[in-house]
Amino acid sequence: MSHVPRQTARASRAVVVGGSLAGLMTGLALARSRIEVTLLERVGSFPRSGASLGGVDEHLLTRLTGGASPPPGSVPLRSVTSGIQPWDLLHQRLRAAAEADERITVHHRTRVIHVGQDADAAWAITEDGRTHRGEVVIGADGHRSTVRAAIAPDKPDAAFAGYLIWLGVADESALTPGHLYPHGFDILHGGEDVLLGYPLASRRGSIRPGSRRMGWAWYDASRNDLLRQKGSVRGTVVQHSLRAADIPKATFKELTAEAADLWPEPWRDAILDSLKRRDILGTPIAEYVPERLVDGRIALVGDAAHVPTPMTGSGFAASMEDADAVAEAIASSLRHGTPLHRALAAYERKRLPQVRSMVQSGQQFSRFFAGQLV
Repeated sequence: MSHVPRQTARASRAVVVGGSLAGLMTGLALARSRIEVTLLERVGSFPRSGASLGGVDEHLLTRLTGGASPPPGSVPLRSVTSGIQPWDLLHQRLRAAAEADERITVHHRTRVIHVGQDADAAWAITEDGRTHRGEVVIGADGHRSTVRAAIAPDKPDAAFAGYLIWLGVADESALTPGHLYPHGFDILHGGEDVLLGYPLASRRGSIRPGSRRMGWAWYDASRNDLLRQKGSVRGTVVQHSLRAADIPKATFKELTAEAADLWPEPWRDAILDSLKRRDILGTPIAEYVPERLVDGRIALVGDAAHVPTPMTGSGFAASMEDADAVAEAIASSLRHGTPLHRALAAYERKRLPQVRSMVQSGQQFSRFFAGQLV
């Protein structure tokens, strides 16, 4: 933990590191409180996948985006199943809202390599040598967070949970006619594996049967050797997902045979369609139970702060609550003249017990599913 002198300055500018969902929500929440935001995102675009997000609080989402109509070019969010949204449409909506907000400046393809602070400011230094300064830096840079190392240098990495999930999505219109896809969330067990199936809105936001997408997530603890061979996991640390180009032809063949054997229709059809098109993602699961969320003028939100298994279905909801809570804490310091470090400490006291409990509850599933073999 770094020593930071007593602070009295209040925040009017924030630097948010990470421009995925948690970073965008945090930026929007801060801008709603009239705080100028510099948002630094290391990539220029995000890949499509079959990922969906449960626990989407529509009222809180509307508040974070300012309650306005969807910005031009974004697709209205429509749930097939209550509280479940496609990752890609949600990201599109949040990104459009952030880029339309005059208080938010977004820098794409900007990789942060270091963060720091003193009594008067906090800053993020990027790979191109630039320094972005504000009264506060918020790390929303995912499970491999750079900012986390500044807050928890003794525990900077999320740990591999011992399994992966294969993710895919298929267009309902391309699948075998006559299948009746469910309107809700399916959880299926096949041997030692688990499958989640979920109908999603189309890329244009349609939820009409026949025009939807069918997302699936296949939990698999049998391919850790492949993850290590491909460098997706090194030691106990997850490095990256397996994209289709990384997956050997033999693995596609094995997955095709296993899908036909393990999973019933109609999900079998959706999985086989994704495999045939080589349109899947293999994501090693990481977990992180935080000890701290804050150090002086630096705070964490989302997967930078806490990483649960997706089986909890709570990660996105927790990220939304983080964004709302940290913005409210900073806004409170502006309204009442509270020293910023005290306001952020109050954010930590509010959120830390809840997010620790969330991750720990998911670890019970992981230990059972993976048998602690990583």
